Amino acid sequence: MSAATLTRRVWQQGRYETLTMLRNGEQLTLMIVLPLLALVGLTVTPLLDGLGPARVDVAAPGVLALCTMSVGFTGQGIATGFDRRYGVLRFLSTTPLGRGGLIAGKVVAVLVVLAVQIVVVGGVAVVLGWRPAGTGLLLGLPLLALGAAAFTALGLLIAGTARPEATLAVTNLVWILLGVMGGIVLPVERVPAAIAPLVGFLPSGALGDAVRSAFLEGSLNVPAAVVLVLWTVLAGAAATRWFRWS
Repeated sequence: MSAATLTRRVWQQGRYETLTMLRNGEQLTLMIVLPLLALVGLTVTPLLDGLGPARVDVAAPGVLALCTMSVGFTGQGIATGFDRRYGVLRFLSTTPLGRGGLIAGKVVAVLVVLAVQIVVVGGVAVVLGWRPAGTGLLLGLPLLALGAAAFTALGLLIAGTARPEATLAVTNLVWILLGVMGGIVLPVERVPAAIAPLVGFLPSGALGDAVRSAFLEGSLNVPAAVVLVLWTVLAGAAATRWFRWS
């Protein structure tokens, strides 16, 4: 029997990573349940009034961006941290899958789970009255994928340098802070004035601004997209440089 191809090995690893995330109750709550609660809450309260044609039109892009941060940053950060603690990463890196294949499998898992989130959360948003234009979808979906790359790199950076317990605490705390005040769900107009000038330079603020411009206006927010690309490149380089497999 011949050995499986690299593509098949990566796909099988991605499938395993995907099922692991979707079967984890805590991660499922973080990736699906909390974003849905945020979507409904922002749609039925006046917090976003005056920022778009309807509340759901402003809420949906921000919540989809929150989903991206959940799966890429918190989900992969926590899973990778504990895999590293129990020696799973060190073992898999010595198999025919290799380190490159292992990382590729994680990327596959993030993209698959993100697709599930978009279908579920986007579907609920449509029920609530969201009607994104075709141009918005063409711009918004690639931006969400770019955001997934940025936050996955940040999650792997923390998971590869900190203890698993610290990774769990840091990723959850950062998720809360960025979700509430980082410009990802709430536009800069709704964050405290003291931090508003900094929000656009955060990966959360850049992703939130970019996807809202895409879905609300059908336009590419170039400064936000550039900031997001810079975070992806810098976080990816740092994770590559300092990630420890054991």
